[in-house]
Formats: sequence, structure tokens, C-alpha cells
Amino acid sequence: MPSSQHLLLKQFLTAATGPLARSRPRLPAIRFAAEAAALFQFMPWNVFLEDADVDGMPAEWLRPAGAPTNRVLLYLHGGGYVIGSLNTHRALVGALAESCQLNTLAINYRKAPEYPFPAALEDARLAYDWLLNQGYQAHNIMVAGDSAGGGLGLALLLQLRDAGYPLPAAAIGLSPWIDLALPTAAVQRQACQEETRVLEALEMQTWGSLYAESTSQAHPLLSPVRGKLHGLPPLLVQISNAEVLHDDVVRFCRKARVAGVPVTLQVFDGLVHWWHLFWRFVPEARQALNQVGDFTRSIWAVQQPNSSAEAA
Repeated sequence: MPSSQHLLLKQFLTAATGPLARSRPRLPAIRFAAEAAALFQFMPWNVFLEDADVDGMPAEWLRPAGAPTNRVLLYLHGGGYVIGSLNTHRALVGALAESCQLNTLAINYRKAPEYPFPAALEDARLAYDWLLNQGYQAHNIMVAGDSAGGGLGLALLLQLRDAGYPLPAAAIGLSPWIDLALPTAAVQRQACQEETRVLEALEMQTWGSLYAESTSQAHPLLSPVRGKLHGLPPLLVQISNAEVLHDDVVRFCRKARVAGVPVTLQVFDGLVHWWHLFWRFVPEARQALNQVGDFTRSIWAVQQPNSSAEAA
């Protein structure tokens, strides 16, 4: 059963997003609200921030004290491919970096509708190549992301595999959005329960079309669940059974396992989408981030360069 802190969070989100679900504000207003909310976030202690320039793309390092210098986490933030920034996710990425004890590179990839597909994927690839050029070995890199960023990370894996490039040691998806064409039945089932889910479902459907633009939403680099999943590194996927994305995520994990990919699927009960963002006061969020840290350590505890690892 969800914690009392999560129940309070859900009540707050329902009250805050109910009017938004009815009025359907324009994208600039949603972006402004997301940036304004970021002002109330705080970085964890002993995680140090450093600006970075990834071949012209804004980025930043989040460096926990004592983190190893030869390993790195590449983080791709969520936001439906249309909102979100380094600001909106800085506290979450800092907490994740601390939990994993990894220097973490977060990038500000381009957003739709100004920059539709494949702009975000090109920027993710640019960051991965930049890390390789900085001297990091592929087996010392992990890729992580939440929501759209989680789907973007999985799309990056498919692109790297198909191009014959070295793959990272593992990838982590926090409630990853892996099928832009959300199933109507899932949307209706979830949306009839709470206004927070109404907003989640309707906006994500709209934003997916903005990102895809003229490309079919069934393209595997837009919807990785529809692609061939063989040859991928170990994956950790976290999802709540109350999310619109739940069914697609479970389907993806089953398909990946059939293809021989080591997959760790962790399902949480009754939590809102993006619960990870509220790690300061929602215990399930802290638990989830701790489990990500455990996963990263388990991979590198048994994995040698160019070898595969079994998922926990």
C-alpha cells in the first residue's frame, strides 16, 4: 500500500492539475510552470554541480563526493519530449548520482515541436559519442532516463546496436515511455480514476504526436517496444501499476527477455507517474533510487569489459 506521504502527494497533484486538465493550457505556460516548480528543488549534500558543453549542447555534471573517475552515468530527462530541462530534473539527477555513486552527465536535448524527431535522439547520441571521445570506455558508461527520457535511452541503445557501436554496460528506465501510441484501453481505464491520470494520458498523447511529427509513431526509434530487442545490455525498468505506461512497459520487458536480454523489472504499487521526482518526502521514491544504486553496483560487481551480466 502506498505511503501516507504519497497519498498526500496524490491529493495535492489532483487538486493542482484538475483545473489544468479542464482548461488545457498552452505549451509555453506548461513549460513556464515546470521551470517555476524547479525553484523549490534542492540538491543533495555532497553532490557538486559543474557546467559542461557537449559540442555546443548545454549539459552539466553532477559529481558525488568520492565517485570513481572512470565510470559515468548519462542521464536523459523526461517531459514528453516537449518540456523539461536541466533545471527541472537537477535534484532528481543529483539524488540518483548520489545513490549510484557515479559522476552523472545530464544533457539539455532539443525539444519538440520546435525540434521534432530525430533531434532528441541525435542529441543523446552526440552525448554518448562525446563521452567516448572524453576517454570513457563503453563498458564504464550507463544510460538512464525517466518517462520520455527513459524511452529515449532505449531508442539510443537500438540505434547504437544497429550501427555496430559499442553498447553501454546497462540502461535504466524510470517509468519509461516506450510506445508513443498509448493504447486506448489503457488510457480509458486509468483516466477514469483520477484527474492526475487524465492529464497524464491526454497530454502525453498530444506531445507524442508533436515529437513524431511526420514520422510514424510505430517507428522503433520512437517506440522501442515495437523494435527488435536482441543484443541489448542488461536493463533495469521501474514502473508503477497505476500508471498509463504500465502495460506497455510490462510488454516491453517480456519481449526483451524473449530476445535474451537480462531485464530487471521492478513494479511499485499505486504510485503516480514521476514519483521519483519527489524523493525528498516520498519514501517509495527514495526506495526506488536506492534500488537503482544497487542495480548499478551489481552490474559492475560481476561484469568485465565486453562480457554480459545477469540481472538480479
